[in-house]
Amino acid sequence: MLRIVGLLLVIVLPYGCFSPDSRPENTKSHGSTQKPFDPHGRLIFTKHARCRMDCRHITANEIHEILDAGTINYEKSDPQGRPDPKWAVEGYTAEQQHLRIIVAPERGELIIVTCIELGVEWTCNCN
Repeated sequence: MLRIVGLLLVIVLPYGCFSPDSRPENTKSHGSTQKPFDPHGRLIFTKHARCRMDCRHITANEIHEILDAGTINYEKSDPQGRPDPKWAVEGYTAEQQHLRIIVAPERGELIIVTCIELGVEWTCNCN
């Protein structure tokens, strides 16, 4: 019996067993600037992200600002996503835009999936 429990601990613990409500306080939504990826990696923008940036007037520098100083919103993130985990990083730019950046880190690079200005409805024709 002890061997089975030990085996389960070896298999389950590395993958995390926290539900959103049982995370330690410093990892809940908007609770920490600690990120599970290097926020200073090279940015790669998807076609969709470029379109959203254009119609929402969001610059690459503002994306950098949020990735560097923003906090992870775990409720909007998909850390178990396949093929890549995706993280929702939120914060305010120097111009006080409230942004959410969806980023998929991959081998030191940061693939920017999309960006959203929270609280503002923009009309975009991005596919």
